[in-house]
Amino acid sequence: MAKLRGNLLVGQSGGPTPVINASLAGVLKEAKEMPEIEKIYGMKNGIEGALNKEVYDLTQEPDDLVDKLLYTPASALGSCRHKLTKDEEYEQLLELFKANNIRYFVYIGGNDSMDTCYKISKLARERNYEMMVNGVPKTIDNDLPITDHCPGFGSAARFVALSTVESGRDLEAMKTFDDVAIFEIMGRHAGWLTAASALGKRCEEDAPHLIYLPERIFDEEKFLKDVKAVHDKLGYVYVAVSEGIRDKNGEFIGAKDAAVDAFGHKAISLSDGPGAYLAKLIKEKLGIKARVNRPGTIQRALASLASKADVEEAFRAGQAAVRYFAQGISDVMVTLVRADGKDYKIEMGMAPLENVANVENFVPDEFINAEGNFVTEKFFEYCLPLIGEPIPEYARLVGKPIKLK
Repeated sequence: MAKLRGNLLVGQSGGPTPVINASLAGVLKEAKEMPEIEKIYGMKNGIEGALNKEVYDLTQEPDDLVDKLLYTPASALGSCRHKLTKDEEYEQLLELFKANNIRYFVYIGGNDSMDTCYKISKLARERNYEMMVNGVPKTIDNDLPITDHCPGFGSAARFVALSTVESGRDLEAMKTFDDVAIFEIMGRHAGWLTAASALGKRCEEDAPHLIYLPERIFDEEKFLKDVKAVHDKLGYVYVAVSEGIRDKNGEFIGAKDAAVDAFGHKAISLSDGPGAYLAKLIKEKLGIKARVNRPGTIQRALASLASKADVEEAFRAGQAAVRYFAQGISDVMVTLVRADGKDYKIEMGMAPLENVANVENFVPDEFINAEGNFVTEKFFEYCLPLIGEPIPEYARLVGKPIKLK
């Protein structure tokens, strides 16, 4: 099967990451070196482009332009959140593949994209059409199973860590005016990115002081006690909270009436969410002023702050998807495998698509403290290598406060 001769189709899906184009660059570089691949096509706006027969011919893209993809933000091919639910859509895709001699398919995306890959490959086998399908992981949520981590997470984690510790200094300086800052961070079901807010913290005064993840039931009374305890001690409180925290009934905090998207996920809009709700709760119950920081899609957009390790790994993951084709390996998602030992080293691995599709990976118990309001040292050990260069050490004046006459 490795000797199939034909064209390769590649696409990007879901929310972009700072390094999703690095994976695309890896696919393009490697595909140009594989003699069995005649043309390289890119889907315009993900799987929607294939359904609409809208693709780009990427076969002759110059090498210097491909190199620039490594630090280009957003999804260069365009993206979508279209969920394939109808049998006729899969049949339509298969007919497109047959008509254009597409024998290789690579999809760069998250859980739902791996499900798309799996079902396309399954249908092709049922219809006796020879083609190979591999997936490249992508998500800032870091919620794909089996892989050590996902390309895109390290860069978004770096942004969150820097944003937290630096805006925390702003809060500390303005504590005579603002008492509490709530940083609402992406993560509907998994709290990996919110947990990363702690990576720049080096002393008690540094932000964040409290962290709340979807992996723990959110208790409003306990939250208020936590905030009051820190405020009584420091005079200010910085809270990092996942957008997807939920109460004991499974309802999203501050977004109980949120609309549902095409994938069955509740879409938390700008008008709701836990940040604004909790700020109001603190004001009403504790009489303390609180403000909300909500960067939204900025968290996944800043390629200029990308982790160098993340860029390299994303590129290698794209390469691996095509190299597996050359080795006759299909129906897998590329995985990142961390080598044993003190030195951080990543090798490319693989996992069957059927074991990845629609499966989520949550922050494990060993990474969350017993109180459920911060992370443990084990999380720091796991996550710090992923963000590239260390977070800067910021100065703290050691001058002794005195009262002038």
